[in-house]
Amino acid sequence: MSLHRDVVAGALFMLIGAFALIVARGYPAGSAMRMGPGYFPALLGMILILLGAWIGLRAFRSRKWEPVDWAGWKPLAWISVSMLLFGFLMPRFGLLPALAVMFPVAAVAGREFRLREVLVLTVVMCAFAGGVFVYGLKLPYRLFAF
Repeated sequence: MSLHRDVVAGALFMLIGAFALIVARGYPAGSAMRMGPGYFPALLGMILILLGAWIGLRAFRSRKWEPVDWAGWKPLAWISVSMLLFGFLMPRFGLLPALAVMFPVAAVAGREFRLREVLVLTVVMCAFAGGVFVYGLKLPYRLFAF
């Protein structure tokens, strides 16, 4: 018996929700009136677990089993790696170097990789992000952290 794609999606939602709950344990939750930093991740984790269970069980009870197309996992993996790299590099090197690594790695996930287009996109998005987040919104991100 092959896996139904919605069963896999439900399991993935539940896994991400459980991870959010585990991370939220380390922060004070507060209450609905005075939310702490752990309130939203815990609430979102519970919603993801319930949604994943509903999707998975609904698909599991279905009589029509569609096998999972595992070919779509390569783009998902590249996008995930790009986000993890951004999260790792941002506090160590700053916003612009983290974005300069994230965009080319994410672009590998596409069907066509054109280096010139990726480089132009990276430069434009780095300028846009720096302008909007650091100078426009005055968020406390360092452009470079060398």
